[in-house]
Amino acid sequence: MAAEQSEFPMRVAVPGRPGPAGHRGRGGRRRARAAERTSASWRVLVDDAPAGLAAGGALVAVGGAGGTAWVLEAASGLPVATLSLPGGIADLAFSPDGGHLVLTGPRGYALWHADERRATVLASGRLSARARWAGSGQVAVADGRAALVLDAGGRELWRTAPLPGTVADLAWLPGGGLAVACDGEARCHDAWQEGPAASFALPGGCRAIAVPPGGRWICAAGRDGLIHVRRASDAAEFALPAGLGTAARPAFDEAGRWLAAGSASQVTVWDFTGEEPRDGAPRVLCAHDAVTDLAWRPGVGTILATAGAEGTVALWDATAGKPGRPRITTAGWGLEDDVTAIEWNGPGMLLAVARNGAVRALDPSRP
Repeated sequence: MAAEQSEFPMRVAVPGRPGPAGHRGRGGRRRARAAERTSASWRVLVDDAPAGLAAGGALVAVGGAGGTAWVLEAASGLPVATLSLPGGIADLAFSPDGGHLVLTGPRGYALWHADERRATVLASGRLSARARWAGSGQVAVADGRAALVLDAGGRELWRTAPLPGTVADLAWLPGGGLAVACDGEARCHDAWQEGPAASFALPGGCRAIAVPPGGRWICAAGRDGLIHVRRASDAAEFALPAGLGTAARPAFDEAGRWLAAGSASQVTVWDFTGEEPRDGAPRVLCAHDAVTDLAWRPGVGTILATAGAEGTVALWDATAGKPGRPRITTAGWGLEDDVTAIEWNGPGMLLAVARNGAVRALDPSRP
């Protein structure tokens, strides 16, 4: 399977500025410093229905369902590059240092190198639904009925054996292994053995998977409205009701203590600090007609952002006291349509995209 390499324009002149932050000299460190300074509020429109959103410090990226991705300056929203992935875009993921961006879609995937100003496109003809970075040196990519691991240069390091179904989601495990969701199973794989190290069935199929730092739990959202949980130490299994309808993608906070998942009009938050998930009194957060996405704020604290089909984003003190009203809602902030995705770019910037192509950078301290 040959890789097609192509060059993309990388800069848009900005009066009085030398170019996008992070593209001078040692790009990774400059991008990291820029991310610490970033606190901006802007709104731009892209000419497609957004299908994915990614943050990379000094850069952010929006992927359209038609196959175009726009790379923007995080500080201003000004364009930096436009990329194309044949067949459309399903997901985007920046490396932690912002130096590389992976696009995935129905016909393959692409790896964009920010400092080298080039992209490598692998049009495999297979669905690539997800990409996940393990630090800045390795990225796992769904490739049809397998998951593969690439280095930052795009070289394949290893891949799983063929799976019983198309890979829907994946997450990194301690030691460089992968948890992979496919159809009615979740499997754990590593580079040192051909078959799965562990697997467990998921009634009704598996849409998404989440693993906390340390890998203590593997959590999968099924189509049965439950979050299926497996404890890594002894393979004990639990099922947590996520509400009516299909459970949305679950997500752990940065410390791995709290798990949130959205379903229908509510978000449920569970306590994972003990030996078993505490499902007796989960916190239920309600601020949307239909929950479309959620994201934990990085860093200290447990602030949770949630997005809804009515065009709003809400911020919650998700683990403090009893459930109540959100701290902030963004009605009237210029989204004006269903919010399809949200993403934090460090603790000081929250990104949101709407179905009408609006891309919004929000400063949560100044609603």
